[in-house]
Amino acid sequence: MQTLTILLIEDDADTAAYVAEGLAGAGHRVETVAEGPRGFLAAAGGAFDLLIVDRMVPGLDGLALVRRLRAADIRTSVLFLTALGDIDERVAGLEAGGDDYLPKPFALAELLARVDALGRRARQASAETVLRVADLEVDLIRRTVVRAGQPIELQPREFQLLEYLLRNAGHVVTRTMLLEKVWHLRFDPTTNVVEAHVSRLRRKLDRPFAGELLTTIRGAGYRLGPPG
Repeated sequence: MQTLTILLIEDDADTAAYVAEGLAGAGHRVETVAEGPRGFLAAAGGAFDLLIVDRMVPGLDGLALVRRLRAADIRTSVLFLTALGDIDERVAGLEAGGDDYLPKPFALAELLARVDALGRRARQASAETVLRVADLEVDLIRRTVVRAGQPIELQPREFQLLEYLLRNAGHVVTRTMLLEKVWHLRFDPTTNVVEAHVSRLRRKLDRPFAGELLTTIRGAGYRLGPPG
């Protein structure tokens, strides 16, 4: 297991102590704050590999905190840890820019496994920093998207969706795969969240340019690849 530097934003003292002790026992370095504004300032400093965020911290709730971080283009992985565990709340957390969501009560072993998985994902993502298909180029470090020399502005979830499609360029990607790999959901939220994001991405990625890169394969899913 790799050693991560983790910021824990949790106002319940007992939970914070339990989680911090467990993470430290697994070899991680942990800093704990109990208020949303302080957590945002600490996270914005960019010195952490992972943020573990309670949804209900005072001063600035977890959703608003993560939205502000993503708006500031701070890409540190976020694991929401909260008692608000129904499907709608999970979707809200992931839509705000979270990378994973663990409801309370939880087993420490599962928390450590999720932390390790997020660390591996970040390490693998950093191995390749520029992805290209046809005249499309995505820089994963600078978080920039350029097609035919023209910059394209994407929202955080749109960027994550495009990155996954690029990593699977030329292959059909199903809706279920996108829910699992981009939204990290192993259930169907019975919403059109995938379709809506794909539609917005296509408007930005294809409509202003010659040739369609993102195509819908009827009854199968989506494919990103050169026109024709």
